[in-house]
Amino acid sequence: MTFAVQPESYDRFMGRYSTPLAPKLADLAGVRAGQRALDVGCGPGALTEELVSRLGPGSVSAVDPSEPFVAAARERHPGVDVHQAGAEELPFPDGRFDAAVAQLVIHFMSDPAAGVAEMRRVTRAGGVVAGCVWDHGGGEGPLSVFWRAARELEPDVDDEGRLMGSNKGDLERLFRGSGLRDVEETFLTVSVAHQTFEDWWEPYTLGVGPAGAHVARLDQEGRDVLRERCRVLLPEPPFVLEARAWAARGLA
Repeated sequence: MTFAVQPESYDRFMGRYSTPLAPKLADLAGVRAGQRALDVGCGPGALTEELVSRLGPGSVSAVDPSEPFVAAARERHPGVDVHQAGAEELPFPDGRFDAAVAQLVIHFMSDPAAGVAEMRRVTRAGGVVAGCVWDHGGGEGPLSVFWRAARELEPDVDDEGRLMGSNKGDLERLFRGSGLRDVEETFLTVSVAHQTFEDWWEPYTLGVGPAGAHVARLDQEGRDVLRERCRVLLPEPPFVLEARAWAARGLA
């Protein structure tokens, strides 16, 4: 899936959760000074920023299929080698990196098995491949309240719970099947504060990802009903949401 939205919209929708998640995924991948790392599906650059802070821009590369996201990542992170490309065909030679990391993107790859296999290919022998996906299947992701409300109103809605990586065990099986060694699966959590209900709701109206597409196809009455059902399901503001992502790492 390619995100044809403005980077600022993505920042407001998902960046509030992906930014605090990035250091936890980088820790899982063991990213440290002296390495070269690749951010696969970098978006506007939340994980890229974390990698740059640890390695310096000259030791970080990034790819994303979205032209607006690539432009934003280049502007925000001068010196980083950013390419417009999909995970399934990475424009790098074999064994180029010490770590290849994919944050919140494996479930959107057109072919997750091919994408992870490519991450393994461009990682040196003994290097780390790591990735994470929100726990949509278990109902513990940051969008879970939204999708719960949507399902109550439309039981057959596609709530992202069936996407690869969204359930326990998905990433472990995917990584092992892609030829990685010593695969481990775990979960990462972040806590994000929301001062008002509108602070939480408004980014869903920006058309980002499957949730944004769902809101966009509703008429105004449908949006209002969904918004108010979400309001009922959420705590009284201000509130803090804890979100969980399934994560895995393996050795190339």
